[in-house]
Amino acid sequence: MLKGYLRKNGKKGIRNYILVAYTVECAHHVAREIQYKYRDKGVHVIGFHGCAPNTYANSMMKALCTHTNVGAVLIVSLGCENLDIEGLYGAVQDSGRAVKTIIIQESKGSKTSIEIGKKWIKEKLITLNKMPTVPMLENELVVGTICGGSDGTSGITANPVIGSTFDSLLKRGVTAIFEETGELIGCEHIMAERAASPELAEQLIKTVEKAKTYYQNMGFGSFSNGNARGGLTTIEEKSMGAYSKSGNAQINGIIKPAIQPPTNGLYLLDVVPDGIPMFGWPNANDNVEITELIACGAHVVLFSTGRGSVVGSAVSPVIKICANPQTYKNLEEDMDINAGTILEGKETINEVSKSLEACIISVANGSPTKSEALLHQEFQLAYKRFNNLEPGCLPS
Repeated sequence: MLKGYLRKNGKKGIRNYILVAYTVECAHHVAREIQYKYRDKGVHVIGFHGCAPNTYANSMMKALCTHTNVGAVLIVSLGCENLDIEGLYGAVQDSGRAVKTIIIQESKGSKTSIEIGKKWIKEKLITLNKMPTVPMLENELVVGTICGGSDGTSGITANPVIGSTFDSLLKRGVTAIFEETGELIGCEHIMAERAASPELAEQLIKTVEKAKTYYQNMGFGSFSNGNARGGLTTIEEKSMGAYSKSGNAQINGIIKPAIQPPTNGLYLLDVVPDGIPMFGWPNANDNVEITELIACGAHVVLFSTGRGSVVGSAVSPVIKICANPQTYKNLEEDMDINAGTILEGKETINEVSKSLEACIISVANGSPTKSEALLHQEFQLAYKRFNNLEPGCLPS
């Protein structure tokens, strides 16, 4: 049995954070100044840097500000941007959370806006710190996964550990989300064999083919110099390693950013934009993908890395699983789980998987991850465009 914070819609979160959400880059500094004093007290900054209208950004901001790990939201606006501020405010208010909007152009500028924001945060921290937890079942937990800084060890240690953990968690009723379609090229037909329906199998293949076409049109693939220096040779080799994070269970559906799984089970998150390429890289860095997993409801994100990554995230905790024993020795203060012991012959995939599963439950009950303890709260939200899900993507 877990402990969670009950929300108005009946769902539960494993954290009770306050978000300071800026609605354009012009308000970022003021938002950061409001938050900085309270950054070690569960107050996080998120936001959208752009000013042009963007349906994706509006949907993402609403999903993040009403995430189950969020207890209150302070919206910081310049006053002339295009993000749907009223809609964001209304979504948070309707969700039962405390919410306030500061419009810098109407609040006498930066200094006064910062003072107003700090006062509001201080008051809400007192309220949220008094909020009791309630029992939370394991089947109410949503876990996402991503790999970053991959090397030749990722696909034989950390990623299979996550896949094994997913298989075990799914048997316990936990909902699991894996991605990224650009790193599944070559695995689409293998993945389709695990689909819950023929229609979903067809959509899984189409989703990966879309990613392949997108990368071809942009003239690059999801393969970095760091991957090559770490021993990976082809995108297919990298894909097989990334695919192993999904485990062996039946795949129940496909979702897109800000769409939450309608049922328990295993879901693929499609992160590659629809239509012709318009905004460049589909995911400029790992934190964009983490943000999208969180917007789909992930309470916690499992992050495997071979070469090493130190990033965490706002809103939901990130658990780092290190694939390479040498990397773990070098970056131990940033890593939660050492899967490199498999390479050294000290542990099996199953043994490390059990350690990871225990870590997830501990984190869900309030224990901080390494990145949380170090106050890593990275966040990025970019421009993207997605169409509606096609028939067959979700369970009937």
